[in-house]
Amino acid sequence: MVSEDKKLPAKKGLNWITSFLFPEKSKVDITTFKGLIQDLILRMYAVDVSGLGAQLAYFFLLSFFPLLIFLVALLPLLNLNQEHVFDFMQSIVPTEVFLLTQGALVDILTSTNNGGILSISIIGTIWSASRGVDALIKALNEAYETEPKNGFIVRAWSIVFTIALVTIILIALTIPIFGFRYGYQFFENLGVEASFITIWTNIQLFLPPLLIFIVLLLLYWIVPNTEPRLKILSVLPGTIFSTVAWVVLIYAFSYYINNFGNIFSTYGSIASVIVLMLWLYFTGMILIYGGLINATFQSRRLAMKERKK
Repeated sequence: MVSEDKKLPAKKGLNWITSFLFPEKSKVDITTFKGLIQDLILRMYAVDVSGLGAQLAYFFLLSFFPLLIFLVALLPLLNLNQEHVFDFMQSIVPTEVFLLTQGALVDILTSTNNGGILSISIIGTIWSASRGVDALIKALNEAYETEPKNGFIVRAWSIVFTIALVTIILIALTIPIFGFRYGYQFFENLGVEASFITIWTNIQLFLPPLLIFIVLLLLYWIVPNTEPRLKILSVLPGTIFSTVAWVVLIYAFSYYINNFGNIFSTYGSIASVIVLMLWLYFTGMILIYGGLINATFQSRRLAMKERKK
């Protein structure tokens, strides 16, 4: 029979774990490391991360293909070919998601009615992306325990972020072409063109994560309707987390599907759509968790500022 003396440490340990994972908000000192973690835990309880992630996945899916169609329709204007699009997509999405979209993109690229596609896709992309950003704005403002701005301003920001996203993707598509061409000429004039190949390979490796980082940084900085307004440095923790988590998700998702997942044998031809939805769902959750981390650090900054008064 276990003695009372031996039961006591185990009971204390269980009580500590319970009090740490389920703290009272009024007793949390966010200026300490423990309080920082507890505040983040409380925010995770308060925000329906799973539900909002599913909502984001639905609206992301609505905007995913119109956005691709819009980008593909712009390729002739930029003197780009489909290989540039495929190479870029393979660096930012799991292999299975890329394979799902590759067939649709090839059909679009072989279409002769690019003008009609472009005009239709602009309307579809702006509408669907604005709905997706609406859901994301709601999620981020819930993380900060604030209310979003009025509908007109939210929709305006949706359009701005859609245009910004398209612009950044186009930059990512054109840099490998023009950057290599002019960079090689510059290094060739210096007589060290062999070194440029190594440098350029490393640049291409880090370019997609860098672009993801920039987009998320601007998103986390501008979207939340906080008072006082966020400083750009205050959203770095969540931006770094979301960028790293997104890159890890790309490789981990592909690794799991290829080595452990039997989804294709179970669901057959619709498996690719399920894979796409799962990836968008996890992506939405990552974006929300990044916002929660930023909200926690913002609360800590304000609490420490108040304490110094």
